[in-house]
Amino acid sequence: MSEEAGRERQEVGRRERLFLVVVDDSPERAVALRYAALAAARGGGRVALLRVVEPPGQTEWAGVAEMMREERRAEAEQLLQGLAAEVNRIAGSVPILYVREGEARDELMKLLAEEPAISVLVLASSTSSDGPGPLITALTGRYNRLLRTPLVIVPGSLSDQELETVT
Repeated sequence: MSEEAGRERQEVGRRERLFLVVVDDSPERAVALRYAALAAARGGGRVALLRVVEPPGQTEWAGVAEMMREERRAEAEQLLQGLAAEVNRIAGSVPILYVREGEARDELMKLLAEEPAISVLVLASSTSSDGPGPLITALTGRYNRLLRTPLVIVPGSLSDQELETVT
């Protein structure tokens, strides 16, 4: 992370609430993103986006693994840039972007421990009958005692109008 990003994080910590959204591939991600952007806009806060990519599997050549790693990171950065434009349109500020490699739950917990400026974690629950989703299940269960950041769980089925009403 650059010095500029470090200064930016310190400034955010002093002035405003920082809403973190985990960018996964679920359809509910859009609901969490919109909720966080609206809440940031109305409350003078800012949004941060975290994308966690899987590490490359075991390969025989280190060059192949590094190439896979670079491709995944580039894809993550491209996705985050697109979502950042949407957040900027709604919230009126450019979000802070994080790309991590590893398991989503573990990288999320590390980021929360490293970044005291993050004041709210926003996740949207799954609309499927399989349960709220793996991160919500972990954070409201076994990992709840480790969580030191307020967790907002937004119903994944909320419409844009409903999100406008609740933020």
